[in-house]
Amino acid sequence: MAKNKFYVVWKGRQTGVFDSWESCKEQVNGFEGAQYKGYPTEAAANAAFKMNYWKAVGANQKQSAIAVGEGGAKPIVPSLAVDAACSGNPGKMEYRGVDTSTGREIFRQGPFELGTNNIGEFLAIVHGLAFLKSQNSDLPIYSDSVNALAWVKAKHCRTKLERCAKNEELFQLIERAENWLKQNSFSTKLLKWPTTEWGEIPADFGRK
Repeated sequence: MAKNKFYVVWKGRQTGVFDSWESCKEQVNGFEGAQYKGYPTEAAANAAFKMNYWKAVGANQKQSAIAVGEGGAKPIVPSLAVDAACSGNPGKMEYRGVDTSTGREIFRQGPFELGTNNIGEFLAIVHGLAFLKSQNSDLPIYSDSVNALAWVKAKHCRTKLERCAKNEELFQLIERAENWLKQNSFSTKLLKWPTTEWGEIPADFGRK
């Protein structure tokens, strides 16, 4: 493998393309959630810097994909990341799943007229489970929602949102998701995405 001569820093004290490990290290060493990667040529580094971090690190599976500081924990790549967005809570809600190795959107549902973020997170996880099972895939699923992960484990959406005409379709999806959990077994690993360490989950809608 060619020796890296240029380094891209997407998240650090300063961002950009650096021409030595020493200068890169100054930006990322001890910086919580640092995002960086080495490249053998300046052209490759410049091209990568123009991409989303998660897409860039997945572009070459032969290299160490995601490093979060020296000796830091690493997300599993490839994997499926899920997230939801809600305009108001309750409010218009949608959710989606994203391939962490490419940044490609795998599925997206909504917006639903009246939902909550937790409902969306719950449905996103179950949707991801059903999708991966249909593909005979053993990829793990990342979610940044503690509540949704607990609801999936309990096989029950513990929302306090009241059912009404505006969200009838959504509640039908909830019932369908709960039934799927009760009727299907799966070995998929459900993992918590540590936002404070790794930054926003790749499926984040970017509306914060």
